[in-house]
Amino acid sequence: MSKITVVYHSGYGHTAAVAKAVARGAASERGTEVQLISVTDIDKHWDTLDQADALIFGTPTYMGGVSAPFKTFMDASAKVWFVQGWKDKLAAGFTHSGSQNGDKFNTVTQLFTFAMQHGMIWTGLGLMPGNNTSKGSTNDLNRLGGFGGALTQSNNDQGAEAIPASDLKTAEALGARVARLALRMAREREPVAA
Repeated sequence: MSKITVVYHSGYGHTAAVAKAVARGAASERGTEVQLISVTDIDKHWDTLDQADALIFGTPTYMGGVSAPFKTFMDASAKVWFVQGWKDKLAAGFTHSGSQNGDKFNTVTQLFTFAMQHGMIWTGLGLMPGNNTSKGSTNDLNRLGGFGGALTQSNNDQGAEAIPASDLKTAEALGARVARLALRMAREREPVAA
């Protein structure tokens, strides 16, 4: 059994929809318990984060980086950092914005750096880029070509229902990958029968 917590901020509902897709992907792996936590409720859930085998971080990309509420969560984790409470947990990340690029890579880099400061083990997307050949399409997984985490996009003037299905499937693939790795690590920690 492994426990995965998806910690996210969503300003307008888009990143929440992606977080749910990540959680669906993680929950698709048998033996995985998944919890979604908004950073707006984080003060009730520090123990949940401490007990998780993996933390998957999600934030919209605002002005080229993580959202202010997500950054507040990052800063509040300093007490955990000081004692390296999340050391050797798996980590991964995802982001959403209205632009095709929108500097999402910078946001994923912030998430990666945050996880590294905590001594965590970063898990990338593990998918080849989609939609980058003449035979590709916007229906391909990883259509935005991210490697460090799941990148998703929808138009600024539309709600979460406008997020392409391929982006949500990409988010599910990230959740499933983290879950598989967390289960593998849990098995390796099990005592060997004499």
